[in-house]
Amino acid sequence: MATSRPLSSFLHLVSVLCLFSSPALLVSAAKRHYIVYLGGHSHGGFSATEADLHAVTNSHHDLLTTYLGDLETAKDAIRYSYRRHINGFTAVLDDEEAAQIARHPGVVSVFPDGMKRLHTTNSWDFMLLNKEIGKRKVPNEIWKAAKFGENIIIGNLDSGVWPESKSFSDKGYSPVPSRWKGVCENNTKAGVPCNRKLIGSRLYNRGMLEEGGADFVDPADIYSPRDMDGHGTHTLSTAGGNFVAGVDILGSASGVAKGGAPRARVASYKVCFATPDDDTGCSDSDILAGFEDAISDGVDVLSVSLGSDNFTGYTYLVDGVAIGSFHAVRSGVVVVASAGNSGPVQGTVSNMAPWIITVGASTTDRNIDVYAQLGNGERLKGTAIFEKPLPVGRKYTLATAADVRLGNVTAADAILCLPGTLNPKKAKGKILACLRGKNARVDKSLQAGKAGAVGVILCNDVNSGLDLDTDLHSVPTSHVNYRDGLKVFRYINATKNHPTAYLTPSVTTYGNKPAPSLASFSSRGPNVVTPQILKPDVTAPGVDILAAFSMAGHGRKYPYQLDSGTSMSCPHVAGVAALVKAVHPDWSPSAIHSAIMTTATTKGNNGGKMIDEDEKESTSFGYGSGHIRPNRAINPGLVYEVAAHEYLEFLCSIGYKSSKIGRLMEKGYKCPKKKVKSVFDHNYPSFSVPNLGSGPVTFKRRVKNVGPPGTYTAEVKEPYGVRVKVVPNVLKFEKYGQKKTFKVKVTAKRKGVAKGYEFGGLTWTDGVHQVRSPIFVTDNLVIDPSSRTVR
Repeated sequence: MATSRPLSSFLHLVSVLCLFSSPALLVSAAKRHYIVYLGGHSHGGFSATEADLHAVTNSHHDLLTTYLGDLETAKDAIRYSYRRHINGFTAVLDDEEAAQIARHPGVVSVFPDGMKRLHTTNSWDFMLLNKEIGKRKVPNEIWKAAKFGENIIIGNLDSGVWPESKSFSDKGYSPVPSRWKGVCENNTKAGVPCNRKLIGSRLYNRGMLEEGGADFVDPADIYSPRDMDGHGTHTLSTAGGNFVAGVDILGSASGVAKGGAPRARVASYKVCFATPDDDTGCSDSDILAGFEDAISDGVDVLSVSLGSDNFTGYTYLVDGVAIGSFHAVRSGVVVVASAGNSGPVQGTVSNMAPWIITVGASTTDRNIDVYAQLGNGERLKGTAIFEKPLPVGRKYTLATAADVRLGNVTAADAILCLPGTLNPKKAKGKILACLRGKNARVDKSLQAGKAGAVGVILCNDVNSGLDLDTDLHSVPTSHVNYRDGLKVFRYINATKNHPTAYLTPSVTTYGNKPAPSLASFSSRGPNVVTPQILKPDVTAPGVDILAAFSMAGHGRKYPYQLDSGTSMSCPHVAGVAALVKAVHPDWSPSAIHSAIMTTATTKGNNGGKMIDEDEKESTSFGYGSGHIRPNRAINPGLVYEVAAHEYLEFLCSIGYKSSKIGRLMEKGYKCPKKKVKSVFDHNYPSFSVPNLGSGPVTFKRRVKNVGPPGTYTAEVKEPYGVRVKVVPNVLKFEKYGQKKTFKVKVTAKRKGVAKGYEFGGLTWTDGVHQVRSPIFVTDNLVIDPSSRTVR
């Protein structure tokens, strides 16, 4: 009998995360797609003439001809030629050809075209972008000051866009800003018509076609800028979608859908495509092409909800997102990217370059509750949305999915409610307890319903912990956490005579406390490439976010859907960055980056410290500087600003050679011969000490006054067992734009005191502004990027 198996055999099954990787379908047995990165351009990017661009293409052909033997072969091999801001090309090469090109003195890096994965009615209200005045809601400070982001342009590198969504209506919009240089690719069978709101749409598929071939990608997806997946529409509408009243899903999560900058113009750059295994892949070469065009088109902010989970051999100059975002930031574009969904494991955060705003995911104060009422009186709170609730008051037989398996199926497969594992004769009329893992959550309820079950209690495994997702299920379902899942299985095992259960209808509740809490799936620090740069930077709403969706495909009924992930939190920050840009059009990307970080909070709505979903106190490895506070970001008081050459100094400090990084700037650059600037002196709004065991560490920082004249005093919360000294500890600013420098010295109070991870903070305050930066300290951080182990 299945019920006689040890309980742990069901509850400790590990969920399998199927990471998208490059398929084995190479161009030939010996050739594959390579990116040849040559740095920046001497023609100045925006000012490039057609003659300049033609000359760049010719130079790419000439370089490749040297190694391939003739010009026509070189031309045939090239798939993308990056000509305006990013200098480089992608080409079909064998390994030896790639290795030879990498040794060329004019080449920065050569690397295989890798694959990235794609990593709201209430969330903006939760962050106080609305406030109540009687029965009316009026815009709060940042919306008023930014005029809702009017005429700021937000670009989105993702899976495309569904242009018919009401979130992209242009009713009442003025003509497209004259500075916009982009295009609308509407020349396909499933094209994307643009308007005054959705002002641009582009398609990039050469990398995906080379990596997998046309058969590897959904044919309906590969040749159109239209979003067939839904992810791109969801993220773009979260960042800059228009106001849409009366949005809900079957009566749940009802309200007004809107983006962070609802009057911004938006543009879609499709670099990600659906694959036959129901995953989505994004080629580095396509991503670079998207960055290149977005910069030239004139976007102000780029939202990038994708990234890599493989850090073996990773450097900032062999990653499409890091390279593309470097050139974007140099050109004045704010780049926001997702931290990844590999939490709660430490050392899993992606998009780690210091010029990127990296975003983790957290909850809001809205819940959609469904209670699983057991026959023993237990009432377990879960979540889900479904169309037809069970009749009130009726109890149903409760069984584990393993108990109703087909005869030739293992209990381990059946408990997961995998396709083809359930016996309709045994499942009919019952509520089934299914274990999370392996197949999609909504597929479990679908399989149970196909087998005749009337409902599902979806139980987290130990790895999923307290992480809950409000999915749209085909039968009544309650998704419960690991602890409550244990109670379900224990009740079934302990009840010899007819265990029963009932599932309540779903009810939306607001004002739940504590909130926010950090999502368990949100990838954690430390930064495994440069642990001296603390990542992620901030966290934002990323759980059960309601936003616009694609209506492509069979069976899609609802133009707005709930989704969770750091993919959802990333566009929240992109929307806020657009608002800050609207208020302060002269601010650099690093100033906006700093303003968002230093105004974040580490407290919940109950006044206590922010927690993880497992109810343990969260740390800067999860939330960075904290949860974003949009209204404060427009008035941070001070900012930590970084000039373009300082990013090159940073690269020098971590070991890059002048021969490589000098090519990133059109005027060239050489690392100092005598003394390279310490990585601890990069002007970042956080302080990370991964090696205090080697002795005291001193940081040098510079802040710029972006408020009225005032005197700021340093307030320090020292990490446990650590002494932090700030010199000077008082900074007096007499005018706007004035800059001041200071040092922060971190010393262990006694040897070995910081063998664990210790956290604190430095806050500069003038009595009005709180300019807060996190501090992380440990004695000796040991990282193995290949296995992502941190100790």
